[in-house]
Amino acid sequence: MLLELDGVKPQVHETAFVSEQASVIGDVRIGPNSSVWHGAVIRADSGTITIGEGSNVQDNSVIHADDDASIGDGVTIGHGVVCHGKTIGDGCLLGNGSVLNDGVVLGKGCLVAAGSVIPENSVFDDDQLIRGVPGKAIGRLRSRHQELQKRAALSYVNRIERYKRSSSPSNPL
Repeated sequence: MLLELDGVKPQVHETAFVSEQASVIGDVRIGPNSSVWHGAVIRADSGTITIGEGSNVQDNSVIHADDDASIGDGVTIGHGVVCHGKTIGDGCLLGNGSVLNDGVVLGKGCLVAAGSVIPENSVFDDDQLIRGVPGKAIGRLRSRHQELQKRAALSYVNRIERYKRSSSPSNPL
C-alpha cells in the first residue's frame, strides 16, 4: 500500500515491486528492480528515504529515520529487520532480525549478522563483518560472504516479475 503523507507520495520505479501487504508512506523513493515484501513498513515522515537499484526489503522489516536516509544499490534487508540507519552502502546485507539504530552508517559491502544490534551513530568502513549485541566489526568479509550478498540481492530481483504476474487483491484468482 502506497500512502501519501502531507501531500507527498512515494515514488516507485515501474520495474520495482511493492507488495500490497506492505506499507510505504510519504517521501520514499524506490529505484529500479528493487522490491518491498509482505508486511514491510517504510515510513518517511521525518525526511526522504531513498532505496537504490536492485535492493530488497524482506517480509516484516521496518525502515524509518529521523532525517534523510539512503539505502544503496544491491542491498538485502533480511526478514524482520529494524533499520533506523542513515546510510546503508551498496551491496550490504542486513541479516534477519538485526537492528540498526538511529544514525548508523555502513560502508559498501558490509554484512550485519542476524540478530545483531548496532548502537546509534555507529560508523563502519567498507566490507566489514559486523555481529553481536552491541554490534562490532569483527573483520573484513571473505569472498564467500561477498558472493552470498550478490546472490541474495539478485534472487529477489529475479522474483519481481513472478510476483507482479501472481494473484493479489487487485488481480484476484
